[in-house]
Amino acid sequence: MAQYAACPAFQLGRPRYDQSTFLGRLRHFVAIIDPSTLFVSERRLRECIKLLEDFQHGTLPPGVSDLQLWEAQKVKQAIIHPDTGEKIFMPFRMSGYVPFGTPIVVGLLLPNQTVVSTIFWQWLNQSHNACVNYSNRNATKPTPTSKFLQGYFGAVTSAVSLAVGLNVLIQRANRLSPATQIIIQRLIPFPAVASANICNVGLMRNNELSEGIDVLDGNGNVVGSSKIAAKHAIMETAFTRVVLPMPIFVLPPIIMSYLEKLPFLLTNRRLLLPIHSLVCLATFSLSLPLAISLFPQMSQIEVSKLEPEIAMATNSKVVTYNKGL
Repeated sequence: MAQYAACPAFQLGRPRYDQSTFLGRLRHFVAIIDPSTLFVSERRLRECIKLLEDFQHGTLPPGVSDLQLWEAQKVKQAIIHPDTGEKIFMPFRMSGYVPFGTPIVVGLLLPNQTVVSTIFWQWLNQSHNACVNYSNRNATKPTPTSKFLQGYFGAVTSAVSLAVGLNVLIQRANRLSPATQIIIQRLIPFPAVASANICNVGLMRNNELSEGIDVLDGNGNVVGSSKIAAKHAIMETAFTRVVLPMPIFVLPPIIMSYLEKLPFLLTNRRLLLPIHSLVCLATFSLSLPLAISLFPQMSQIEVSKLEPEIAMATNSKVVTYNKGL
């Protein structure tokens, strides 16, 4: 029984863990964002896809275990977009978010930022976020390049404007002690990034609001296209993008303000940057799965809350949609 509980019977396209609970979603997304999937070879990916296709067609070779099938699905979900069926570019996969995003976080939290460095790191961060949001969007409807560019420039402009504006205000606050100014300057990236993340998600996925996204019945059949479901999907994703940077941009400055006063680091200033990087990596690694586990990727909504034409097209009381990540 213990072995069965650890590895349930495989179900194609279904999550291994219960998505109705936070713990189940957390275990699911910890697997999805596993950085080891970044090193999966093309041959290994093809083998995983072939294994899943064999299962679907009932031609599975003898001796294949449920664990092997779950692992194959994990690899596919980490690399292949669920709507387009295409590979997601490595730096923009959720499994690459922490490895490729941590150097940017370290840059954003560096003390004594100039206006130029603030602009550079905010631009780099929102450029990365824009590509991650676009690559992991609901892609049941095509998104024109013009919409992508509009969202990108909107997000970058909002982030840079807010971050530079806050920096200027702090520099003019002469009543504050230099130590207090440094701490506040280190905390500035959070409101700038959080507000820009909302703009980023909204602008990058604005096409979903105008075109709607596909909603599915219990059998996985497309019932129709819903703008209301699209609104729910974007709001849920935007909320996770506000929660995500909270520990990343708040905890490291507080932790480093104490660590920097330690006698060991006072005499070994060269270690500050490596330790700062490790602190950022640890907080990023913890906050990402916690934030994206707030909502299931395949979310459900009652048909009565959607457009009348959706209700007329199905007998189901609840439909499913891909929230995106």
